[in-house]
Amino acid sequence: MRILFLGDVMGRAGRKAVTENLPRLRDEWRLDFVVVNGENTSNGMGLSSDHAKLLLDAGIDCLTLGDHAFDQKDMLQFIEKEPRIIRPLNYAKGAPGKGYRLFNAPGGRKVLVLQALGQVFMKRAFDDPFSAVENVLKAHPRGGLAQAVIVDMHCEATSEKMAMGHFCNGKASLVVGTHTHVPTGDAQILDGGTGYLTDAGMCGDYNSVIGMEKAEPMRRFITGMPKSRFTPATGEATLSGVFINTDDRTGAAKEIRMIRSGGLLQHSTP
Repeated sequence: MRILFLGDVMGRAGRKAVTENLPRLRDEWRLDFVVVNGENTSNGMGLSSDHAKLLLDAGIDCLTLGDHAFDQKDMLQFIEKEPRIIRPLNYAKGAPGKGYRLFNAPGGRKVLVLQALGQVFMKRAFDDPFSAVENVLKAHPRGGLAQAVIVDMHCEATSEKMAMGHFCNGKASLVVGTHTHVPTGDAQILDGGTGYLTDAGMCGDYNSVIGMEKAEPMRRFITGMPKSRFTPATGEATLSGVFINTDDRTGAAKEIRMIRSGGLLQHSTP
């Protein structure tokens, strides 16, 4: 199965890049399934229902969220009505929505997508992501109920993302990190057939400070004092993420490639 995962969509620039390019890329790259992290889509803080509809209409099969899952308050209700959006497994108890879902793919195949929040350097104390992920993977074995299994590990620390990759080795088709907005260059297939990338990066303007206009972040670093709110950068965005091709029988990754399309970063074609 040919699967594309795109990192955090950042503001208007990210939305524009995804909606204008994804329909074409689905055809050109013969994609079977597309997952996109959308937690910074709406002004860099969360995902509104209107922006969710816009992205889903562009050809996304699953939108994942993150620690900003419910910054846009209408998502509290919308996520209950829209099964293509998932929030982190280990978010607050009683949070609306689900942290994983089994999706239909072409040819009667199934794709399991789940997301977990890390604990290291995060502003809030979330439940243990490893036990949360383990419970779901045990109930949905790779190559059994699901022909492909995708884990979105949303956290700050690269070490925690790497630990999750090895923890899921042999059980997931892909473990990919999100949240930092900085793409890493370590795409690989682990010895258990699990594709891994520490961070997918963002779909946004890289002439920025992690997607924000440079002036205010730089002012705060230099002076230690805020002057105004952070504002998403609006230049041409780069689509950043990872492509994998999986074996339908075993769910193992056969091929993995980093994606950097448009904007300031290099273009990659599966």
